Amino acid sequence: MYGSRLCLGCVAKEWPPTPWRLPGPGDWLGSGTVTQNSSPRSGRPLAVFDLDNTLADTAHRQRYLERRPRDWAAFFAAAPHDPPLTEGVALALESARECEVVYLTGRPERCRRDTLAWLAAHGLPEGRLWMRRDGDRRPARGTKLEILRRLAQGREIRVLVDDDELVCQDAERAGFSVVRARWTAESGALKEAQETEGQT
Repeated sequence: MYGSRLCLGCVAKEWPPTPWRLPGPGDWLGSGTVTQNSSPRSGRPLAVFDLDNTLADTAHRQRYLERRPRDWAAFFAAAPHDPPLTEGVALALESARECEVVYLTGRPERCRRDTLAWLAAHGLPEGRLWMRRDGDRRPARGTKLEILRRLAQGREIRVLVDDDELVCQDAERAGFSVVRARWTAESGALKEAQETEGQT
């Protein structure tokens, strides 16, 4: 099993665990950190965090996915205004005491600058940010698991924190320790779009 124990304090009673190998020439990009002084190869175990509905509350912009055709440009343009999710941020800060925090999101690469600015503005731990290459439309459950396995070749993956049940199930089946981010209401429109359109 990848990551035989979770970070001390990572999993509180209300967050029971139930839900990235470095990218090669595939479709996910990882470059840039929240600050310029981070140490991405510190050797500490990795705590991997999703963004949307794990750290960032997307409820205010999900209306763009509830119309047809879905307005993905507006959905991502509104991301800088996401309120932080207290539970997710607290878990990331606690994880950073023992782990190197890494961010793995289905957001496209074109959102990198806004995403890094959001992470820094809300005091999230510095860390590598892995994003979907622009134009990649594969479901997140496959692409995220691919990155997890690549990361695990060189580092211990202590925990993955994600709100997507399909991502969590596949990660658990692959042997990763998972915490499901259950602190937001599930969006049916977002869930369908993630699986069928591969946009986030």
